[in-house]
Amino acid sequence: MNELNIQPLNPAISSAKFKQTADDFVVKEILDIEFDGTGEHLWLFIKKSHVNTAFVVKLLSDWANIKPSDIGFSGLKDRHATTYQWFSLRIPQKTLPQIAFNDFIQIKYDDKTLNDNECIEPLQSVWHGKKLHRGTHKANHFIIKLKEVMGDKNTIDTLIQQIKQCGVPNYFGEQRFGNDGNNIINAQRFFAKILANNKPYKPHKKDLNKNSIYISTAKSLIFNKLLSERITRGYYDTPLMGDVFNLAGTGSLFCDGIDDVILQRLASHDIHIAGLMFGAGRRLSRDDAYALEEEILNLPQLQIFKDGLIKVGTQASYRPLRLLPQELIWQWDKDCLTLQFALPTGGFATSVLSALGDIRAC
Repeated sequence: MNELNIQPLNPAISSAKFKQTADDFVVKEILDIEFDGTGEHLWLFIKKSHVNTAFVVKLLSDWANIKPSDIGFSGLKDRHATTYQWFSLRIPQKTLPQIAFNDFIQIKYDDKTLNDNECIEPLQSVWHGKKLHRGTHKANHFIIKLKEVMGDKNTIDTLIQQIKQCGVPNYFGEQRFGNDGNNIINAQRFFAKILANNKPYKPHKKDLNKNSIYISTAKSLIFNKLLSERITRGYYDTPLMGDVFNLAGTGSLFCDGIDDVILQRLASHDIHIAGLMFGAGRRLSRDDAYALEEEILNLPQLQIFKDGLIKVGTQASYRPLRLLPQELIWQWDKDCLTLQFALPTGGFATSVLSALGDIRAC
C-alpha cells in the first residue's frame, strides 16, 4: 500500500488471505436515530453482497419510480463484502409501488439483471420525516476473517492488544483511491483540466458527484502523506509545538502548547492530534507543526493536487491522526484469525488491517 503513502507502525502478519468470499468481510451500519414513523421518506435496512451501493440505488429508483437523487444513503459500501446498510426513499404521498420490493428483486434474478451470487435483501422498513444524508450513521461494525495467516501468533496477539489500547494511524483506506489507485490518476487529469482554464471553477450539476470523488481523493492522498511522514519522524502520537488537537468524538478543534495536561489528555484518549485536510482558508497549526506541513506540501508530486484544491475552493479541515477501534475482540481457529470491532464514521477497517501487516484482498 506504499503508493497510497500508508506506513505500517509495527507489522506482525507477513501474509494472509483476505476477502476470499463476501462473508469474510461483514460490515453493518449503526445509526443513532429515533424514527418518527411519519413523513414521506421510507427508510429501508438492506443486506447486500457482491453489489455496490450505487447499484442498489439504481434498483430502488426503478422499483419506486423516483429519481436517484430522491434516494439517500449514509456511506458507500464495498461490493466484495456482506454489508448491512440503510437507504431512504422519498415516496410522494407515501404511495408504495404495487409490487413488493422482494418480488421486484426476484424479477431481477429471473431476467438476469442480478446474478445468483448477488444478494439484495430488505430486512427492515420504517417511515421517517427526513432524508438520509451522507455521514449520518454513527459507526460501522465489522467482522473480518483473515485466512492462512502467516506470522507468530503470540506476536500478533500482542500487537492486537496494543491496537485495542492505543489505536492505529487513521489512514484513508485504499477504497478511497479506487481500483488500483485509478482515482488518483483521474484526479490528476481533472485538476490539470481545470487549472488549464483561466475561468473560475463552475461544475455542471451532472459532474458534481464525480468531481467530489476526485476532490476527496486529493485531500485524502495529502493527509496520508502527512501522516506517513509523522510516523517516519516519530511524531504520530507525540505532539509537535503548534499542533492542532481534536476533542474526541466531536468536531471541536484547538491549538495549544504542550504540557503535562495535554499529554495526559492524549494518553487518556480525551483528545487526539489532528492532521491537515488541505484546502483553501486559514490553517490552524503553528510553529513546528506548520513547518512540517509546509515541507510536505511543497513536495513536487503533491503540487497539482494542492493547486487544484485551491482552484475548486474546498476548505481546509482537520482529521484525527489516531483511530481507536471500539469493542475489539479476536479469535483464532488454526491459521484463521477473525476480528470484530466498530469504527466511527469516516474510519477505514483497512487502516486496522494495515497496522497488522501488508494484508491485501485476494
